[in-house]
Amino acid sequence: MIARKHRFHGRGSLRYVYSNGRTVRCQLGALKFAPNPRRQTYRAAVVVSKKSSKFAVTRNRIRRRVYEAIRLYTPETCRLDMIVTVFSDQLAHVSSEELYKTIRALLQDAGVEQGNSPPKKSDARGNHRQK
Repeated sequence: MIARKHRFHGRGSLRYVYSNGRTVRCQLGALKFAPNPRRQTYRAAVVVSKKSSKFAVTRNRIRRRVYEAIRLYTPETCRLDMIVTVFSDQLAHVSSEELYKTIRALLQDAGVEQGNSPPKKSDARGNHRQK
């Protein structure tokens, strides 16, 4: 989950992004974004409809994975309000690398400078593994 300061609160700001934002699409989803110069950091929301999966467990898994990718690849200084809309339940089953590549491509198309490098694989205790 992303930090509270990076989440939307209320529907008014979401409505603004939906009505005034620009859209970048890929095969599995879309990123709608609008610049917000009044904020010092970004805000993000992930929308997964029932059309993509009938099971709440699957929708929540997709939502958590996309939030994590956004958290990893969006720098703190980014001043965008973003809404990621997921079209397909394939995001629940694709590899982490493929998901990160998809989200990173959407963020690059939106003009976000990349924040971090890809995460390293780690074991259950948090120790980084050698490949």
